[in-house]
Formats: sequence, C-alpha cells, structure tokens
Amino acid sequence: MAGRAITVAQQKGGAGKTTIAVNLAVAWAGQGRRVAVVDIDPQGSLTRWFAARTATLGDPGLTHVQITGWRTQREVERLLGSHDVVVIDSPPHAETEAKIAVRAASLVLVPVQPSPMDVWATEPTLALAKAEGRPMLLVLNRVSPRTRLADALTGAIEGLGVPVAATQLGNRTGYAAAMMDGLGVSEGGRNKAADEIMALAREVLG
Repeated sequence: MAGRAITVAQQKGGAGKTTIAVNLAVAWAGQGRRVAVVDIDPQGSLTRWFAARTATLGDPGLTHVQITGWRTQREVERLLGSHDVVVIDSPPHAETEAKIAVRAASLVLVPVQPSPMDVWATEPTLALAKAEGRPMLLVLNRVSPRTRLADALTGAIEGLGVPVAATQLGNRTGYAAAMMDGLGVSEGGRNKAADEIMALAREVLG
C-alpha cells in the first residue's frame, strides 16, 4: 500500500477530531501498518493522549510528532517515506494552519455531529478542502444509537455535496474511557465502539 496522509479537519471545535484521529491510527497500527500521528493543534490533545499511551504501554506502537503548522507539509512527506499511514490532527479556527494540514493530505476526513448548527459550521472546512483540490469524506460522529436522523437533517448533509461515510460513530462513553489511558477502543476487546472504528478504518483506506 502506498503511504497515505489522512487529515482530520473541522473548523468547529468539539466535533471529535482528535478522538477519530487516534482511534483510526490505533486501528491501522493493530492491523500491522506503520502509522504516524501528527499533532499541529496548539491545544495538544493528541500529544497528551500519546504521553498517556506511552505511560500505559511502554511501547506506543506508533510514531508521534508535534509541530507547528508551517512545517507540516515537509514533515508529512518525510514520514510517508517510512510509514503506511500518516494521520494529521489539525486545529479548529486556525485557517492558515488548517489550510496547510489539508494541503498535505491525500484525503480529508471531516467529522460532523448530527445537528443543524454543526452541519452549517462544516461548510468553511469543506470550502477549504475544495479550494485545495483534496478529496473529502464526511463522518457522522456522536450519533445517538436510539435516534434516527430526521429527513431534513439527512437532506442538509447530502446537500453539502460531499461523500458521507457509510459508517457512523455512536455517542459512546467507551471513546473517552480509552482516551484517558492512551488507548483506542479497538484495544479493549469486542465492543460496539470498536466495531464502528474498525469499519470506518476499512472504509477510509478502501
């Protein structure tokens, strides 16, 4: 498999970017792929997760880099020389750094929560990826397992004109619990969250 750079981008904060980034990275690493995670978000949540992972496991099984946005392109190119997948966690609200992260990607994953406000707030991120000529995939995140999306909301999401992942991620406490220990949900045995992430991991690289 040729190396691929996957940027998780969403200019709206709180959409679950870091959770998706680390869980996909762990899933791919668990399949024997060489995976690197790149944190360019000044908040540094991915970096704190990686520190917890190192403390828990000793050998994290992943490469981690924390850098400022302007160095992203060159660093990603370097990492792709020795890794199968490079996952980039980009910052919200920082248009310049987000643009650099999107430009470095072969695919941009855009998490969106199932609410009208979140759908509307996604439009600047999609416009940015489109301007950079990068393929996109919307990922519905924190979907209540008991809630069926209303027709109006489904229509609004489809109206964005971007492919939507068939896999939806539920609003599950397992994601937060795994993050606290520096783990991914796929490392905790068979569970619904793990099934979702593994399905999304297959879909993204497929």
